Amino acid sequence: MFKPTVCHYFIRLLNEKGLLLRHYTQNVDSLERVAGIPEDKLVEAHGTFFTGHCLRCRAEYSLEWMKERIFKDEVPKCEKCNKGVVKPDIIFFGENLPEKFYDCVDKDFKQCDLLIILGSSLVVHPFAGLISMPPSKTPRLLINRKKVGQRTGIMAMIGLPGGLDFDRKDNTRDVFWSGDCDDGCQLLADKLGWGEELKKLVQEEHQKIEKNKL
Repeated sequence: MFKPTVCHYFIRLLNEKGLLLRHYTQNVDSLERVAGIPEDKLVEAHGTFFTGHCLRCRAEYSLEWMKERIFKDEVPKCEKCNKGVVKPDIIFFGENLPEKFYDCVDKDFKQCDLLIILGSSLVVHPFAGLISMPPSKTPRLLINRKKVGQRTGIMAMIGLPGGLDFDRKDNTRDVFWSGDCDDGCQLLADKLGWGEELKKLVQEEHQKIEKNKL
């Protein structure tokens, strides 16, 4: 079983300290849920493997139910209508994003006073466009292996808002930290005085996961 990483537990700490408005993710692996981030704080833009639904009658099934059948090389057939196939609640290319994405975006980003971007290519829209939605003076921190999502010269020349402005001389809001996301989150926790708390949380939660595997 895959385990949540330092990043996931750092986000959980933000929530427990009353600092997390919402966590938007493109990941479908449900590790945020495993890490203990409440569902109401999550926007899984590309869906999740955590649940599945019958394509015919929309009956809901759990991840464990689907795994049991898939690992037996069985087609997960609906037990309610006996006609439909059960599909994980992930969004395929060309499908609409969940309604929750649009509902939350409309209200969340008006309130955003700090945007932390972790390990994204910022290529896939509409998700990539979220970086341009906070108020114009909201600080934006990118923790990533390379700079992404930067505003192009043409955009700057014609005054278009949007991309990140790390390299502009008059930049006062955008910060880039180069490296692994887990390392970046641990360093940020250290600077906030939460470093040991985060390390302890990761250790304890990983031990629980290992114990449950036995």
